Amino acid sequence: MAQEADGIRLEQRHGKARVRVGRVWRHAHDGSHHFVEWNVSISLLSHCLSSYRLDDNSDIVATDTIKNTVYVRAKECGDRLSVEEFAILIGKHFCSFYPQVFTAIVNIIEKPWERVSIDGKPHLHGFKLGSENHTTEARVEKSGALNLTSGIGGLALLKTTQSGFERFVRDKYTILPETRERMLATEVNASWRYSYESVASIPTKGLYFSEKFMDVKKVLMDTFFGPPETGVYSPSVQRTLYLMGSAVLKRFADVSSIHLKMPNIHFLPVNLSTKENPSMVKFKDDVYLPTDEPHGSIEATLSRITSKL
Repeated sequence: MAQEADGIRLEQRHGKARVRVGRVWRHAHDGSHHFVEWNVSISLLSHCLSSYRLDDNSDIVATDTIKNTVYVRAKECGDRLSVEEFAILIGKHFCSFYPQVFTAIVNIIEKPWERVSIDGKPHLHGFKLGSENHTTEARVEKSGALNLTSGIGGLALLKTTQSGFERFVRDKYTILPETRERMLATEVNASWRYSYESVASIPTKGLYFSEKFMDVKKVLMDTFFGPPETGVYSPSVQRTLYLMGSAVLKRFADVSSIHLKMPNIHFLPVNLSTKENPSMVKFKDDVYLPTDEPHGSIEATLSRITSKL
């Protein structure tokens, strides 16, 4: 919301970034522990024009206070909750506790700590760090309106066959050969928006969004790889991206849109030769040079088309 004074329009926000918090829940009934690590960033939109125009900080919520609130609210969460639920909780707090705050934007990155298994048995309190992050952004309004997105970052996927690239534009600058046999590798960064428009409308089932995150990740991976015995052919990263995104929209009714960013990480065929040894290394779909610079950049957003009456 823009504020105006002295012939100047001001749009501002302030907050605290990179507040790192770890939380352990200890369950007496079976001795198991559950652990999460969150990196929290909060932006507050508030009526504090006087702090910019005058020597008056009376409406400023100190960023140190914002940081401390994260730890206090984490302590107060006696039951496990998803990162989305925590983001909404934090947003609701700032919008309700401070009259001058009308919007809170909470971004959280959850590190992928996973329970370990020893001799096939889940460890009660042992964890290892996985690969991809679980992300969320909750934009909470004082009215209770909500804009909620979840995401996955750094999901590295690769298949050694069932990929090609043909019939693309060829001109005087093109040297890339066409192929129906190549490796396909990418690092998926995805974010999907939920259709819930208010805090009151979100599901009450505990850990609902944690389960949904795992379900979306599975659909993305299953679509990328195809059946385990045969796989599925990919004629381009673009086509695979579209199939992955549309599969999520078809499967989950409460996902209204999804954005996918899938760089094409290249594995280049290796051929080595000298005059004395022209076949030192002759490529036969076996030896590659991995490289991520430069890489192809492919991204798109898929959204539901809703009919207007």
